[in-house]
Amino acid sequence: MLKTSRLIYLSRRMTSIHAGNITEVHEMPFSEIIRPFKPELDEKKVKSLMKTLSDPETADQVPPIDVLWITGREGGNYYYSFGGCHRYTAHQRLKSEFVKVKLVKSTVQDLRCYLGSSTPDLK
Repeated sequence: MLKTSRLIYLSRRMTSIHAGNITEVHEMPFSEIIRPFKPELDEKKVKSLMKTLSDPETADQVPPIDVLWITGREGGNYYYSFGGCHRYTAHQRLKSEFVKVKLVKSTVQDLRCYLGSSTPDLK
């Protein structure tokens, strides 16, 4: 599990089909999230999310980002995100140090569904 994560709260809010039954929300360093694809974005949506995240009164209204948590063959931890493009980009532009996530325990085989033959050798 993330050494630097902090369990934040329990949430039944569904963020995706993958994380629908996951109630634990963690705060993890934004820099640890691997995002291999450039997203297509609606700029108005990104700006709206940035505004919401910037206000302490409304920041908790933004759902966590689903992150695939994969353990490499030598025990390394890897954190991949494929969904939540607008939320991810809003955090990126705000230079967020930490981000709320739902960790979806996954395997290298799961990652291969996204990356195909480009899947790296995770140690």
